[in-house]
Amino acid sequence: MSGIGILNEKPLHAALKEWYSRPGDRFEVAVDGFVVDIVRGDLLIEIQTGNFSSIRRKIRALASSHNLRLVYPIAREKWILRPAASGSGNVLSRRRSPKRGGMEQLFSELVSFPELMASDGFSLEVLFIREEEVRSNNAARRWRRRGWTTKERRLLDVVDRIIFKEPKDLLCFIPPGLKEPWTTADFSAATGRPRWMTQKIVYCLRESGVAEAVGKRGNAILYQSLYR
Repeated sequence: MSGIGILNEKPLHAALKEWYSRPGDRFEVAVDGFVVDIVRGDLLIEIQTGNFSSIRRKIRALASSHNLRLVYPIAREKWILRPAASGSGNVLSRRRSPKRGGMEQLFSELVSFPELMASDGFSLEVLFIREEEVRSNNAARRWRRRGWTTKERRLLDVVDRIIFKEPKDLLCFIPPGLKEPWTTADFSAATGRPRWMTQKIVYCLRESGVAEAVGKRGNAILYQSLYR
């Protein structure tokens, strides 16, 4: 077997699985040599709180012969919790992080298998959450965050959700005023996102069949959407 199991399951993953579950669901089910988080009828549901690259082989294999939904949380609000070093259970500090997760976070992960968006039976669901990140002090890692490292993540609430079932659902990420054909530089200017992020988004749009390369403008590749 390969995949996450209950013994090493993290708090955020466990909480999301509980929140997402319905009566009749089966949990931690062996399917084609992998352990699947939830089986709901003929639908396999996999919740991933970390990098997509670590589950690339598993997701591609399961999506090739099953209906599969990948669930991914993005923190719209995060609280940083630092417990006291004494282990007494006291909290040294709790503060709200100024960072807010956005959809660009999804594309940073989707580059691992964007072509699956064009596969029948595959869907991707984003859960926007409020979470608490518990940090511990590690003297061996003083070079980073003054030794503070993430110990675990905890779910506070799910505030919104969005499901992408087919390639054209990704059209919402193409700016409505973007004149075709366009380059990644045009896309970046229209969205206000940095060029490196735009390149990931455009790569996902191209590989999922939402956009295609149609030529060049100098050294820049020209793209146009396939659903307009």
